[in-house]
Amino acid sequence: MATTYDWNCATVDCYPTDGEYTDVVYNVHWRVTGTSDTLDPQGNAYTATSIGTQTISTSDLSGFTPFDDLTNADAVAWTQSAMGAEQVTALQTNLDSQIALEITPTTVTLTIGEPVPPAEA
Repeated sequence: MATTYDWNCATVDCYPTDGEYTDVVYNVHWRVTGTSDTLDPQGNAYTATSIGTQTISTSDLSGFTPFDDLTNADAVAWTQSAMGAEQVTALQTNLDSQIALEITPTTVTLTIGEPVPPAEA
C-alpha cells in the first residue's frame, strides 16, 4: 500500500501588525489527508484525515513574505519545519495505520436485531 499525503495549511492566524510588518502569520491550521492507492469494492480510495494547529515562530522576520504573496506550499513548509521531521513522520504513520484499519478492520460495530453484513472476500 502506498499513500500520498495532501497538506492543507491555507487557514492561518495573523498578528495585524508586528513591527513594520502587517498580517504576520503566527499559527497555522493544518489538515493532512492520506490517500491510499488501494481501492475499496466500490472503486474509491481509502483515506484518513488528521487536523491540528501549529505555532510558527515570528522571532526572525528577515525573510518575511507579505500575506498576499503567501501560498499553501509556504505554510506547509513552515508547519512541517516547526513540527520537525519526527512529528511529521509520526503523523503520516498514524494516517497509514488508520487506512490499514479501514482496509482490514480488527473490529466491527453491529446493531442487535439488524442483519449481519456479508463478509467481504
